[in-house]
Amino acid sequence: MVLLHGDRAKSPALWSTGVASIPPSSSTVGVLLDTGNLVLTDASNTSVVLWQSFDHFGDTWLPGGRLGRNKRTGEVTRLFAWKGYDDPAPGVFALELDPNGTSQYLLNWNGSMEYWTSGNWTGDGFTGVPELKAYSNSPMSMYNFGYVDGKDESYFFYDVKDEAVVTRFLVDVTGQIKFLTWVKSAGQWILFWTEPKAQCDVYALCGAFAACVENELPSCRCLRGFRERRPLAWLQGAHAEGCVRDTALQQCARGGGGVQGATREAKNDDGFYAMPDVRLPSDARGVVAAASARDCELACIGECSCTAYSYNGSCWLWHGGLVNLQDMSTSSSTGTGGGSGTILIRLAASEFTSPGHTKTLIIALVAVAAAVAAVTVAVLVSVFVLRRRRRLKAQRRVVEGSLMPFTYRDMQSVTNNFSDKLGGGSFGSVFKGSLPDATATLVAVKKLEGVRQGEKQFRAEVSTIGTIQHVNLIRLLGFCSEGTRRLLVYEHMPNGSLDRHLFSSGPGPGHGVLSWETRYQIALGVARGLDYLHDKCRDCIIHCDIKPENILLDDAFAVKVADFGLAKLMGRDISRVLTTMRGTVGYLAPEWITGTAITAKADVFSYGMLLFEIVSGRRNVEQRPDGTVDFFPSAAASRLLDGDVKSTVDRRLDGDAEVGEVERACKVACWCVQDEEGARPSMGTVVQALEGLVDVGMPPVPRMLKVLGDPANYVKFFSGLPST
Repeated sequence: MVLLHGDRAKSPALWSTGVASIPPSSSTVGVLLDTGNLVLTDASNTSVVLWQSFDHFGDTWLPGGRLGRNKRTGEVTRLFAWKGYDDPAPGVFALELDPNGTSQYLLNWNGSMEYWTSGNWTGDGFTGVPELKAYSNSPMSMYNFGYVDGKDESYFFYDVKDEAVVTRFLVDVTGQIKFLTWVKSAGQWILFWTEPKAQCDVYALCGAFAACVENELPSCRCLRGFRERRPLAWLQGAHAEGCVRDTALQQCARGGGGVQGATREAKNDDGFYAMPDVRLPSDARGVVAAASARDCELACIGECSCTAYSYNGSCWLWHGGLVNLQDMSTSSSTGTGGGSGTILIRLAASEFTSPGHTKTLIIALVAVAAAVAAVTVAVLVSVFVLRRRRRLKAQRRVVEGSLMPFTYRDMQSVTNNFSDKLGGGSFGSVFKGSLPDATATLVAVKKLEGVRQGEKQFRAEVSTIGTIQHVNLIRLLGFCSEGTRRLLVYEHMPNGSLDRHLFSSGPGPGHGVLSWETRYQIALGVARGLDYLHDKCRDCIIHCDIKPENILLDDAFAVKVADFGLAKLMGRDISRVLTTMRGTVGYLAPEWITGTAITAKADVFSYGMLLFEIVSGRRNVEQRPDGTVDFFPSAAASRLLDGDVKSTVDRRLDGDAEVGEVERACKVACWCVQDEEGARPSMGTVVQALEGLVDVGMPPVPRMLKVLGDPANYVKFFSGLPST
């Protein structure tokens, strides 16, 4: 098979299968199989495969394909990232089986620098990918994974249990491996798993002379004195080709390099720009003896190939393109690779302002400033009353994704001195407000209570929350940190919280009975939001307070999960114990009570309890007229086993509910509230189950539900716990 451009006789082949051993008398046919495998076979004997695309991956690996090595021929199948989002040529990032013969898979840059490994295969998973093993053993798993190490070949494979499931592995332009599943109802690919989790852990992600900045978009930015090599590719998110100098190094351009050129006069030709708080590149090519930072600078200036240096008692020099640099000034992470410190980047003298020019510029600026000040004073006198509103309007004109800083006076003005209270919760009270912009944007202002973090830590955590954006998570717009006062400004949700619509049946707005279709979409939206917090963010964020009051609804009843990130932010080691118990009694996982480690599975438990309430339209715990307590989840689990799920549905719906979805929701809820956290599914699996991508098996009735089926035991179980 040959791909040509134009006239075959005049143009060379753009691509071919390279199959040369086909008998002249045979007839060859190409078939695209349902698996996505393009196969060339002998027309007279289709069992003879002459060539197949599954032996020659691009950036995508489909179920049924084998990723590994042929031990007889030495041929290797690997995944190559595209060079750019619009350029399918092989890029610099690749995934392949360890060439040293181990059973681990590596992500590497340019075929040389390894920056992520799966860990060795243990028989049911890779040591570095524990979530794969956990999911494979889950009753909700829809994939089969395996590794074969035979005499002739070694390879990793996967397939799907249901052919209706569409999935793929992808090595993205960003250098990350991603496992994606197509959700037909949403019309988009949903990210199931990715590595490395932190974008800046991809080696040379930003190319030469650029810095990676975690939790910012775009993740890469050129260093001072440099510009994008391919601006269009840069805008599209492909940064691997890096940046180039605005101005060539002047000393080297005229041949002044070399040790002999390392004089005080030569230094005036090129200069150095200090960049503090960076993760230093790990590829320093030379370490020279230097008694001081000045000696280190002269050592670098004396070599034309030296592009940067760092001195911390020892002198480190970098030559050629400077790659894998990370700006740590806005990050709490130390990243991977080299240590952190200050690096000095070599620039041409023209990149620095001369003293004479500076003096002239200062004089000009002073003159202009004096004139402007006189005019400004006159203007301020006439518009003093509107000053604050105009300043706030100017603040509103920010780049999408950034946070607006407010003063406490701003907050008093926005909320009319906190006169309209929307509600309160575990972290403080919420007030309705209106920004003084052209559309009078409505906001919800939360006054945080009991915040003990210092100014720097608070701003760092707020900055992290501000970068988290998902269609099912409430968006943080701004903040106030003034003295001991801490406030957060969120987008306003006109339909309020879920509890208003789920449990109320009185007159007035917000008291209509939610249809089953709306309830199911709400359940799905909450699951998607939690899945994003747990597995799609750079750090796993455990919500710790999932309940109807923290599920907000916009004007179309789309879900926005609120209060995420306000409990302690967790690192990727999510087995750490939270130091402060949060949550609401009735939604708490057993781990909170037993004192064992808290993980993301605590949120899964709370979600299960919430799902029961969405189905029933009532609180899980209700007091009967005789004073005893009715615990609905126990009754729901019993009815599920009896095949009577329809009786679990809110009576106000008069049976108007899709029985299959009700059964699926009840099964998922029971799986979520299993006693052992290891038996609970991840939120990603919950999403797939509710979307109907996997068959949900009949769950065992948790011991806790059996015990709490007795009202007396329920009271004993929660006695002595704090209320919220």
